[in-house]
Amino acid sequence: MAIILPKNDNNEQAKSYSDRFIKQAKIGTFLHQANIRKESGLSPLFLFQFIFSLVFQGKNLYRTLESGRIDNAPSKDAIYRFLNRPTFNWRKFLVTISSFLIKTRLLPLTSEGRARVLILDDSTYSRNRSKSVELLSRVHDHSTNRYLKGFRMLTLGWSDGGTFLPLAFSLLSSDKEKNRYQGLNQRIDKRTVGYRRRKEAIQKSTETMFSLLDQVNPFQLCASTLLFDSWFAFPVVIKRVLTEYHLHVVCMLKNMHRVYYTYNGSEYTLGQLYKVLRKKRGRAKILSSVVVGLGKAQNGNDVLVKIIFVRDRNRSKKWLAILTTNLELSDEEVIRIYGKRWEIECFFKVTKSHLHLAKEFQCRSYDALTAHTTIVFVRYIMLALSAREEKDPKTLGELFYLCCDEIEDIRFTEAVLLIIDLFASSFSKEFLLSEEQIQHFLDTFFEQLPAFLKSSLQKRAVA
Repeated sequence: MAIILPKNDNNEQAKSYSDRFIKQAKIGTFLHQANIRKESGLSPLFLFQFIFSLVFQGKNLYRTLESGRIDNAPSKDAIYRFLNRPTFNWRKFLVTISSFLIKTRLLPLTSEGRARVLILDDSTYSRNRSKSVELLSRVHDHSTNRYLKGFRMLTLGWSDGGTFLPLAFSLLSSDKEKNRYQGLNQRIDKRTVGYRRRKEAIQKSTETMFSLLDQVNPFQLCASTLLFDSWFAFPVVIKRVLTEYHLHVVCMLKNMHRVYYTYNGSEYTLGQLYKVLRKKRGRAKILSSVVVGLGKAQNGNDVLVKIIFVRDRNRSKKWLAILTTNLELSDEEVIRIYGKRWEIECFFKVTKSHLHLAKEFQCRSYDALTAHTTIVFVRYIMLALSAREEKDPKTLGELFYLCCDEIEDIRFTEAVLLIIDLFASSFSKEFLLSEEQIQHFLDTFFEQLPAFLKSSLQKRAVA
């Protein structure tokens, strides 16, 4: 008689958010497709699952491995070999898993008329205390207006207005060698995907933006519009997205003195254009809108765009300008679609505040940074899908703590069941009681427990 079944891979899997997600998302299959395969030792799926669950257990890698409290835990060398492999295509892994979940789990939940968009934005990836990280550079943090050590994390994601999922990213170093604290590791095999990612990291962000777009198929994801802020809103970028990728653009504009728009046969900067337009009276939120020329595309056709001027709610006498290449949309619809871009800001906040982005490991290799960031993004995907499927509205932060609580409850009940199992074994040896007598004693004991504890223990015993 045994209350707890013998320890093996199947019986030890906790029925938690993370275990269900890893099985449903076919993580093992997509790891294999991305060339993340076992050459020796432990399987990549086991190592991925081990790292993936650390944050929900409130642990870091070093203390977990040093404590020795986890049976069959991998060695530190195995973990770092897994993270540092330059032949592993982590971008393909992230794109395929996100695309699979979008097509199978999210698209069936929304109507065909709902706008689905791609969102592009960057955020700081801080490594302020580091000195020897590969391609570490001096980057500007726009939120604090300060410079720091780290990278710019350029991220492309998908949203239907209810759920945001990351598709691809690149950790950008500076394109100027004088701003880089460390250079590229010359020992990396130039035939590997890791070397290509390093070369991509020292390109300009507008070039890397198109590398990310090359990895996804917007039409399979039912996305027809790309959103980004004013940092990428250059005419050459907008025209290339429209002509080469056949995506409409909705973006914020900034007043640049070298960028001109054609209106009534004359060229104006954004500030000059605003002055010549007729404004709505009163406290209207939409001040004006106009169709202007953006120049000729590579195919020789004129590119027409609509610019909408809206009142800045933080500064009543100032204005903001939003551009769209889709002339069929109303002004209100353009503003509503651009509002979806806020979801990527929430994504950055959750990954940094809850999921330990750039804080969990002190890796020096660019490959390890890419691998760990991918695992953090997959953690976010799990929380985002759980939030979408929950009947009652919960924030991603609440779901994160629910995952942590669930794992803690599982560990507690397993410990109690282990004590009971040892107690029953001792009774059978010392007092020579039969299995039926011990089972009767345990059943009586269980009946006296509080209802909440009884149900939890019974579920774990059955599992």
